[in-house]
Amino acid sequence: MNEDKATRYHRLKRQANVVSLLWSVALLTGLLWSGVTLALRSVAESAASSLTASSMPHVPYVASGVGRTVTIVAYVCLLSLLNEIGAGPIAWYSGFFLERRYGLSNERFAAWMRDQVKSLAIGLVIASGAALIVYGVIAFSPRRWWLTAALAFAALIAGLTQITPVLLLPIFYRVKPLERESLRARLLALAERAGARVLGAYEWGLGDKTKKANAALAGLGVTRRILVSDTMLAEYSDEEIEVVLAHELAHHVHGDIWKGIVFESVLIVAGFCLAARVLAMLAAPIGLRDVADIAGLPLLLLAAGAVSLVMVPIAHAMSRGYERSADRFALDLTRNPDAFISAMRRLGAQNLAEEHPSKIVQWLFYSHPPLGERIAAAQSFANGQSTHLAATL
Repeated sequence: MNEDKATRYHRLKRQANVVSLLWSVALLTGLLWSGVTLALRSVAESAASSLTASSMPHVPYVASGVGRTVTIVAYVCLLSLLNEIGAGPIAWYSGFFLERRYGLSNERFAAWMRDQVKSLAIGLVIASGAALIVYGVIAFSPRRWWLTAALAFAALIAGLTQITPVLLLPIFYRVKPLERESLRARLLALAERAGARVLGAYEWGLGDKTKKANAALAGLGVTRRILVSDTMLAEYSDEEIEVVLAHELAHHVHGDIWKGIVFESVLIVAGFCLAARVLAMLAAPIGLRDVADIAGLPLLLLAAGAVSLVMVPIAHAMSRGYERSADRFALDLTRNPDAFISAMRRLGAQNLAEEHPSKIVQWLFYSHPPLGERIAAAQSFANGQSTHLAATL
């Protein structure tokens, strides 16, 4: 197979993602088939009973809301740690080894491990909170829990989107006000022209971890802010950064963030609806006490995840449509196709992007149009601009 460097890199990254998915499915299925999920629940209950007995000695475990809460959290932690047995090495291969091998990483192993520990800790907090919501709703309404839980998850997604730039991003990256005054003023003026209110413009410290460049408009409402990576500030012209940011502004102007949240919410409703049916049907055969038994979490995850997995090609197709529209918006707003094309070429080279992936790869894995298509669209825009200018002279 005659592959260039970018094609090999992305092929290996995709293979790692597929292996990671297969590992998670195999783990969840194995826990259910073997009955180990029941043993995990027993371990979690023992931990909860011991904690409840020491902190609330006069309250029986079964009557203690604390006991049930600790059981759920303990089970989630045990399940997550089991998943790390397989997921951890895959994450190392994809997130550290391949990035170093292909010259995209600046990060030492110890720093990478610290980030992994942080991610695991944050993931445990979010997963535990999500499980408490789901199983609290199931206990309250065993038959109709799925709709209430889905609505709660939709609100959770919107909340996380809003707080990410304020609370989560600084845990992993240095974020400081953009010091290049001329560029800061230019980007804020661009946001005003686009009709997108922003809190400010910030430098995003990617350089400690990666050689890749990026820019974003992160957050919602009062937390929305412009982020430009230090790796982009070091290499790109103000015009190139402006046109990249114009693309990001388009997603907020077009409401793509909210469209994505709505789409995710629909998937959650469908996934939870299927999970409710599967849980009701299989709870007894696999040894669950009832549908509110935390030992059924692997089954819930498999059923809900199946819906999301089936819908991946549709989600990617929608996203590629949004990205094409955002490219056109950026070109219309800046009227600078040359800067757009040069920025895309720089990003493609710096981030090791594939220019012409196959149709099946795009269908299954690509949330953005391939680089070659985006550059061709900008060239068509430039040709149309030149034709219009010639006609007016």
